[in-house]
Amino acid sequence: MKVKMNGVIKCPCPWGATNHEKKCSHSRGSGNPGSYFLTNKWRNLILAAGLLSLVTISGPFPTPPVAAEERPVKALTLADALEIAREQNKDILKAREFKKQVEGRYIEERAAVLPQFLISSAIYRSRDESQKAFGSFLPLERQVATGNVGLSQVLFTFGKVGAAIRAARMGLEVAAEQLRIFRQATLRDVSAAFYDVLLAGELQQLAGQNLEQKIRHRDDARKKLELGVATEYDVLAAEVALENARPDVTRTESLARTSREKLLFLLGLGGKEIEAQGKLEQVITPATPWEEALAKARRQRPDVADLRYQIRIAEELITIARAGDKPRVDLKADWGWTDMKVDTGRADGPAWTAGLFLSYPIFDGLSTKGKVVQARSNLATLKLEEAKLMDAILLQTTEAVNAVREAAQIVLALAATVDQADRLLAMAEKGYEFGVKTKLEVDDAALNRLQARGNLARARRDYLVALVTLDWVMGAIGEEGDSAL
Repeated sequence: MKVKMNGVIKCPCPWGATNHEKKCSHSRGSGNPGSYFLTNKWRNLILAAGLLSLVTISGPFPTPPVAAEERPVKALTLADALEIAREQNKDILKAREFKKQVEGRYIEERAAVLPQFLISSAIYRSRDESQKAFGSFLPLERQVATGNVGLSQVLFTFGKVGAAIRAARMGLEVAAEQLRIFRQATLRDVSAAFYDVLLAGELQQLAGQNLEQKIRHRDDARKKLELGVATEYDVLAAEVALENARPDVTRTESLARTSREKLLFLLGLGGKEIEAQGKLEQVITPATPWEEALAKARRQRPDVADLRYQIRIAEELITIARAGDKPRVDLKADWGWTDMKVDTGRADGPAWTAGLFLSYPIFDGLSTKGKVVQARSNLATLKLEEAKLMDAILLQTTEAVNAVREAAQIVLALAATVDQADRLLAMAEKGYEFGVKTKLEVDDAALNRLQARGNLARARRDYLVALVTLDWVMGAIGEEGDSAL
């Protein structure tokens, strides 16, 4: 940058007139105005160092906050929830694995009646110096190489093997019934949990409506106070009622979250968000007659079938225990090739053996007798369990049928009560608006309406759960053609 002083253009740099042409960058046409004695390179270095020191002192630049990733909400109907439970519930998955174990046990037991083949080979060499005393009659050194295929087949075990196979086959049926037990229990629990989520949603909605109503009453009281037609007492009463309505909103929100988490646990969907779609509405139908429900329960309950298969297995176990001190016959055979070298001689050729083998434990220290006593006691215990289960089914059927009838009557009664409560509240609010009803009457009507709607929602939930429980008692839940689920 140059300035004009006394008609002479001078540069304000400190080099003076003599060295101006050599040292001043402006005279050399560097194209860097505003820099008197530094080149572009050095000025940029100094600016960079200054920026670096500023960053070091002030610390790192703040990063904008990252919004938390929201979990996607999955909308579920009851049918969707039941289908997910069938595939992902942990108890059902465990029952399926148990079934695989039983299938493996059946294969293991069935192997006892199938022929067993064994391939074996060996080579060995021996020398016995003590044979010198016999001269040349016995060889001192021997080398043998063999290769054989062996066969072993059980022929007679006094019914032990056949009983084991039959018991293992019935074990497959036990595993299948165990899977049905867990599946039906899971469907019952998932259905009840789903209805609990719907109930919590309705209660939360009622609490929100009640809060909005209390806010509206508070605002009306304040307006009337400004107009001089209400007192501070009316405003204070409305504010107290408003604050008393807030805890119900908090409780219902917590209840809704807890209900959803319980349903997620049963579905095996931990860490996800769901929204239950549906309504707590069901057409009231006559309950299943008690005699019919009891007959179905005794005929198709999976725990009844499971216990009866266990009884049949226990009977086979008695047969197995009795065979412990009975004779056994086996067939064994070997065929192979033998190569033998004795001293200086050598020979080879095929070799085979075959025979029947009989074993008869004449006395086993009364071990078999003890096993028979245990097996018979186990059978008697299972029969007592069956009788106890039949008594329990009788009681469960009675309770389930009565629960359906009771819940149905309550729903029908409360449905009419809710209509009356709605009309009563509308009349009270209109009367309060015209000054012919008091605030207390409006609050009473609102409370009655809230209680009636809440009771109706609970009654509808109880009726649906009672239907599901009755299906479970009859062993029909989740079964094709026998249940609405």
